[in-house]
Amino acid sequence: MKLEYVLPSDIEKRSFEIIRSELKTEIPPEIKPVVIRAIHTTADFDYAESLYFSENVIETAFAALEKGALIVTDTNMAKAGINKAALARHGCECVCFMADEEIAQTAKANGTTRAAASVDKAAGLGRPVIYAVGNAPTALVRLCDHISAGSFIPELVIGAPVGFVNVVQSKEMLIASGVPCIVARGRKGGSNVAAAICNALLYMLDDKKGFKK
Repeated sequence: MKLEYVLPSDIEKRSFEIIRSELKTEIPPEIKPVVIRAIHTTADFDYAESLYFSENVIETAFAALEKGALIVTDTNMAKAGINKAALARHGCECVCFMADEEIAQTAKANGTTRAAASVDKAAGLGRPVIYAVGNAPTALVRLCDHISAGSFIPELVIGAPVGFVNVVQSKEMLIASGVPCIVARGRKGGSNVAAAICNALLYMLDDKKGFKK
């Protein structure tokens, strides 16, 4: 098999060309950049079918980013994967509380996971939040508890935990909650997928505003 020579600066562009040429599913143009970036991150075309988008969620995401929403992630890996220059262009920032000693102590005292304790901390920030979950279904469950109680309603939730225990169930709970969301239905997901979705939204907003990446 002959190798294809591609300049390092063109690898991502060429990857997207290959994805578009091999993509068999018809995807609405307003969500296609998110789907393609998820596929690019994972090399998994299942995301063309499994990604769920609530109604008007892209415009909702843009509105949240334009008012400087804080992106909260459930892993430092997801935080690391979100483009900091793109965040800065829109006056946004990203945080992860999972390694905070305060969170460890709260989780131990309450008999919860750190992911659930992190949601509680985010709920008390009093600012617009986009919550991106790539690992912990307990974070989604706790978010749904807050949403149901009206005590914390994020601008957007990205639900992409990966695994087997309560993963599928927590994602379906999120969808049923009615909060604006993008969800990787089924067992697949991960911090890389959560970060990729965040980046896709940031880059789409760049294009909308005419910013140079």
